[in-house]
Amino acid sequence: MGLGRKQKTLFGSRTDGPALWVALNLVLSDSLRSAQKVAARYPDPAMVFRASAEELQSLGVEKEKAAALTSRALFDRASETLSWLAHKGYFVLTIDDPGYPDALREVFDPPCVLYGAGRPEVLREPSIAVVGARRPTPYGRAVAEKLARDLAARGLVIVSGLARGIDSIAHWGALDSGRTVAVLGSGLDDIYPPENKGLFRKIAETGAVITEFPPRMPPLGFHFPLRNRIISGLSLATLVVEATRQSGSLITARLALEQNRDVMAVPGCLTSDLSRGTNWLIKSGAKLVESWEDVIEELPLPLRESLLAPRAEEKREVPAMSPEEKKVFDRLSVATLTHIDELVEAADSSVSEMLGLLLSLEIKGLVRQVPGKHFQRSL
Repeated sequence: MGLGRKQKTLFGSRTDGPALWVALNLVLSDSLRSAQKVAARYPDPAMVFRASAEELQSLGVEKEKAAALTSRALFDRASETLSWLAHKGYFVLTIDDPGYPDALREVFDPPCVLYGAGRPEVLREPSIAVVGARRPTPYGRAVAEKLARDLAARGLVIVSGLARGIDSIAHWGALDSGRTVAVLGSGLDDIYPPENKGLFRKIAETGAVITEFPPRMPPLGFHFPLRNRIISGLSLATLVVEATRQSGSLITARLALEQNRDVMAVPGCLTSDLSRGTNWLIKSGAKLVESWEDVIEELPLPLRESLLAPRAEEKREVPAMSPEEKKVFDRLSVATLTHIDELVEAADSSVSEMLGLLLSLEIKGLVRQVPGKHFQRSL
């Protein structure tokens, strides 16, 4: 926490509005080390723009970036950026804004600017990060969705990175019962991966999508390790669901530890490469998580008590099933996929009859279909 309080004063509290911060961000958003050196040297961001290019270069700022910071055109770009954000209905939070999330402000290297779509107040709510593999197993998909849904149903905001795999699954699971926050490795005008544009819009309805990168910044490879510190920094704890030993999710876990946040992991199959990272985390001291209760047990006492208070929605029972539906449901598993041909053969029924039963179970939220006519249980 001491590092967080120190960082809080690096840029000071005096500004001439968000334009100064946005101007600084337009140049240094992808140069974290240079931004840290500039922040340490100049307590007020206005001082940066009174410095000479030579002074800035002496701090290690690249020649082109130093020239950009001393150019009058930079403030025109900042004004255009703010106008674009306002036109789109997006928000911008600077580090000295009262609405900036306190949890993120406490880390050693918080972004000086957050651009966002949706509801900025959600960023100040208690949050849990859920991250993991880009190509998860059916087991990983089911566990991530259920944990995200269960935690969100109890009032926690689920934070992840809008990436393919566990990130997207966690967002969708949280949307079933609560709110979620996505942190991008690109600008708000260049959503990656592109197939998640619909998810982006859905998240923004009740939660928020944020990024430290200017609107038109592309999703460059080195942006994603940078954005990971925001995912962990916003969150009380980081939960990893499936990861190899080389996974980027372990970077997020390491950052969480450096930020004095809890790290948790879901155990996996010993023969799966996607379990090596999570099982290693558990052996190294991460909390083993099997259910939402395991996560909440580690949270601060007042919050834990409020989250564990009985809720009316917890009394909801499993939807009633016909005998035929129950037989199909019992043949399915949370951890593995079952092809429709196997179900038809086991039940000695027609394909159309089986599809009707599976559709009914899907509508009741008991079964999900995976591409290729494969099915698995949701509960």
